[in-house]
Amino acid sequence: MEAIEALKTRRSKRKFLPTPVPKGVIEDIIDCGRLAPSAINIQPVEFIVVTKGEIRKKIAEMTDYGRFIAEAPVCIVIFSRQTKYYLEDGSAATENILLAAHAHGLGACWVAGDKKLYAEKVRQLLGAPQNFKLITLIPLGYSKEEPKPAKKKLKDVLRWEKY
Repeated sequence: MEAIEALKTRRSKRKFLPTPVPKGVIEDIIDCGRLAPSAINIQPVEFIVVTKGEIRKKIAEMTDYGRFIAEAPVCIVIFSRQTKYYLEDGSAATENILLAAHAHGLGACWVAGDKKLYAEKVRQLLGAPQNFKLITLIPLGYSKEEPKPAKKKLKDVLRWEKY
């Protein structure tokens, strides 16, 4: 898949087939996240891959809008050490992972982590170090749903020179 095509066709998916995702594909997706830009190349982001159903179910139950995590065969959990730009660095890694998953023919969805009431509970459940911040939860797998078109057109969001 070409880069521009991936950027223009990726959509959030929340319904997954139970089909396992090959370990090599998951590792390639994580590698793409690892290579995301990082402020002054500090690279504070780390990843936990959760494939065990009972752990995904516990994570899903903790969230407010991520109940579908329990049904995905994989949940990638992104943490960052606390640095000045931890959220920007973690968000860049998240977007790379979403695009890499799409390029591999998988569906995925960005579920918020930072500033959520459940962030500390997820950190404790997964045993991440205390100084780590939960950035995002990314359930992924082979999707059961068709992509929905983008709601806004370019003309709705683009301004030149001034608003």
